[in-house]
Amino acid sequence: MPNVYIVGIGMIRFAKYPDRTVRDMAVEAVNLVLKDAGLETRDVQSAYFSNTFWGMFANQHSIRGEVVLRGIGMDKIPVVNVENACAGASTALYLAALDIMAGAHDMALVIGSEKITNPNKLLSLSAYGAAMDVENFEKHMNELQEVRKTFKLTIPPDSSKPGESRSVFMDAYATGARWHMDKYHSTQRQLAVICSKNHWHGSLNPLAQYQSEMTVEQVLADKLVTYPLTRAMCAPVGDGAAAAIVCSGKYLKKLKDARPVKIRASVLGQGSDRDINGEDMGERLSKQAYKAAGLGPKDIDLAELHDATAWAELHQSEVMGFCPEGEGGPFAESGATRIGGKKPINTSGGLECRGHPIGASGLAQIFELVTQLRGDAGKRQVMKPRIAMAENGGGNIGFEEAVMCIHILEKAFK
Repeated sequence: MPNVYIVGIGMIRFAKYPDRTVRDMAVEAVNLVLKDAGLETRDVQSAYFSNTFWGMFANQHSIRGEVVLRGIGMDKIPVVNVENACAGASTALYLAALDIMAGAHDMALVIGSEKITNPNKLLSLSAYGAAMDVENFEKHMNELQEVRKTFKLTIPPDSSKPGESRSVFMDAYATGARWHMDKYHSTQRQLAVICSKNHWHGSLNPLAQYQSEMTVEQVLADKLVTYPLTRAMCAPVGDGAAAAIVCSGKYLKKLKDARPVKIRASVLGQGSDRDINGEDMGERLSKQAYKAAGLGPKDIDLAELHDATAWAELHQSEVMGFCPEGEGGPFAESGATRIGGKKPINTSGGLECRGHPIGASGLAQIFELVTQLRGDAGKRQVMKPRIAMAENGGGNIGFEEAVMCIHILEKAFK
């Protein structure tokens, strides 16, 4: 199978940008990635554009990528618009890699751009519900409530309803966290350790939305969203854009001074109608990725995991095989997941601190990992990494994500 290489990355700082648009953020990211790769607009052979809410907020549907790229003179090429909830950008990368492997093109541009902040905060929060099974939404929420009743935990009552002061996804994540606490005796403090670690990582990242440290005690003392999740443990609403350029080995030979990163594995899959104790899709898909790469969890030097909440990082650290099931909390407390630890996770600050503009998040993970593999991460640089993993989940149906994409990357230059 032909090799695929990432030869360019670009990303703007994730933040709240009331005066910016999906289009102008995307254009800035495209300019950055072209500059990084040493290429021009006329060099691009195909493009994959990820976005989720532009249609909902500004009525731009159907041809979002064409609208952005035609405006900067990048016409005539095939453009694929990708919408796959929070996994949209990593799905776009997956499709671009397939494009190259199939021999359809030798180089492809991948872009993710999202604007979620809105003067109508309720609209921003309620929009996340579109990434669930809308027709069966009430049934799903009732199922979560029924499962929660089986947990032997003392839970403080919520002061609001999902969709009012919090995304409905926080209820799904909170249910998972309570299940883990009930089954494995993990603690809210362990979640705070993960969050505090990510705030430290984010403080070292000039492109992160949040760049201030928080102690474990400060995380625990923050406003409760829905138990056990405090506000600091949850990814913020924000805007941003990121991009990557992938190419074939043949095209790579044409580039001067390239610092390529090889895609060892690119896996896309969806969840299943399982019960809360069933096999997790992350475990299933990570096994596929490891097999495709000819590697195992011990070979991963660092990872970006989809921490829409601190609980998600704890959970994914287990199902990716970095520690045994039920031991994600102690694993984090040991310091293993910090920069300098044996398995640094979310060195960018993760979704909790780097930010989570849905259509761009998957490529922000790739930006971080390529930056690390190139040795360009500055104060947050991991010591001599060679292999990295990105896990990006999206949407929710039942007791797990609707979709997930996993990439394993390898440094491919001296």
